[in-house]
Amino acid sequence: MQLENSFTVGAPPERVFAYLLDVNKVVGCVPGAELSEVVDPTTFKGKVKVKVGPITVAYSGTARIADRNDSARSATLEAEGRETTGPGSARAKALMTVEADGAGSTVKIVTDYSVAGRVAQFGRGVMEDVSRRIVNDMAACIKANVEAAEPRSGGGDGPETATAAGPTSAPAPAPTTAKPINAVPLFFQVLWSGIRRLFGAKA
Repeated sequence: MQLENSFTVGAPPERVFAYLLDVNKVVGCVPGAELSEVVDPTTFKGKVKVKVGPITVAYSGTARIADRNDSARSATLEAEGRETTGPGSARAKALMTVEADGAGSTVKIVTDYSVAGRVAQFGRGVMEDVSRRIVNDMAACIKANVEAAEPRSGGGDGPETATAAGPTSAPAPAPTTAKPINAVPLFFQVLWSGIRRLFGAKA
């Protein structure tokens, strides 16, 4: 299965690309994810927990940053993991690119993924919706954190402005983090959509 996602960020592309490659920052934006170990600058281990219907599935695995191109601001993230309490597995490959967009940036993420095991029984429709929700929540979190870290210009030119920008300035806001995904509502949304299409076709 494949998902395509793009979003804009009010920050320079170099800053956005650097954020995307900082696993310690990005992991907080992946719903249900937890960083276990940084093996080296491009390889890390972690866990991801997702609730689909009545089942809560936890995966433990390894991800690595491959095919990094700083001049083109693109990189490929490859990840694979296995269920911690079952025979299921998951594999994903995401191509991330950052392009200049006026004074900001546009991030494009194309993800190919496959899932086997208990969660696969819910069907392609539910799995696509769950995956899309995860990517969308991650994108919103990354956008919020990068833009919050951008320096803001002051409102005046006098000494008072300089003082306000000094050690007495307000502390930076706490980073935004993504909440775990619960696929129960998504399951019923997909089911209801299927029922509507079924009766709509017969009308």
